[in-house]
Formats: sequence, structure tokens, C-alpha cells
Amino acid sequence: MPAPNLMWRHVIISTRRSWLHGDERGFRSRGHRIHSSGDYKKPPPAGEHAELEGYHLSRAKGPPVKIPRPLRREVGLALLSAALLSKIRVLVIAVGQKHAHALVRLPRSRKRAKRIVGKWKTVRTPALRKALPGRIWGEGGKYKPVKTRDHLRAALKYIRDEQGPGAWVWTYEDGVPDEVSKAIKRVLRDRARKRRK
Repeated sequence: MPAPNLMWRHVIISTRRSWLHGDERGFRSRGHRIHSSGDYKKPPPAGEHAELEGYHLSRAKGPPVKIPRPLRREVGLALLSAALLSKIRVLVIAVGQKHAHALVRLPRSRKRAKRIVGKWKTVRTPALRKALPGRIWGEGGKYKPVKTRDHLRAALKYIRDEQGPGAWVWTYEDGVPDEVSKAIKRVLRDRARKRRK
């Protein structure tokens, strides 16, 4: 029987500065105060919000963050470790150049779900700190509720199979990788040591 305060969510997080307001793929501002007439499937007319995009590009500190192919596994394993340390069930994670998708069981409260994923977004390994200094992930994200078993299957298949060439993908069928198990044990050991002090 499912826990009443939890639900499956298809979480999508984007890298910093990869999808600014005014983007040619379409965009929505918070509360839909400003939005384009299209979306990434049916893009808006070229230049519809070019001035707005130019404004945001001028304010952006640095270029858009792109995750190089060799680091996508490292990023995915860091997200998986963080999710498992949070005692969150994970069915699939995919990491591409500008996005990560995950199908995870999170609180029904969007605010609480966002807070949990926000903590995951801060997790860095030494390799990631060296290769991608600064923050990797942008603010916000999408936390789409998965309402039916068919929807759950479709979301899993989409995340696993439709992220394009070069995406790193992990599913629950792969089992927990050794390096994730070791990282979790190390964190738990460090936490226990701090509590004893």
C-alpha cells in the first residue's frame, strides 16, 4: 500500500544558464507572468523574446554549464547517492549535457519535494569540483506528479530510452553501483562520528 504522503514524480533539473527567459525553445516565468507562445516541441516564432533573452544573457555570470560526456556518469552517481542517502526510492536517472531526469518517490508537497532535490543539487565529488567549478544546477526544476501505473511506466521508458545519444542512464534494474554503496557508507560513518563528538 503506497504511503499517503508520498508520490512518484518525474523530476527534471537543468544546468545553470542553460534555459533562460526568452529562450528560442520557449519558456515560462514563475507564475506564467511572462511566457512565449510556444514550447520546445512547437517553438515560438524566431526572435519573439530576443530582447528578454539578451537581457538575461547580459546578466548571466559566465557561459551556460554543459556536462561533458565523460562526467555524466559522475554527476548521475552523485545524484543517486544523494537520493539514496535521503531514503528516497529511485527508479531511473538520466544525465545529459544540459539536463538530468529522475523518476523518484517524493513527498506530495511540491515545496518539500523541491527542498529535498535542492539538497541533491549541491552534492559534489572531488572530480566534479575540479572539472565543473561553481554550481552545476540552475534554480527550480520540474516536479511532475505521476498519477497512474501506466504513466509511471511511460515516464520510466521516456527517461531510460529518450534522452539522446551520450546520455548516461541508470535504472533500479542495474542495482546500486559499488562506488555509490561505498560513498553512502562513508557519509553515514562520518555522520555517526560527528554525533559522537
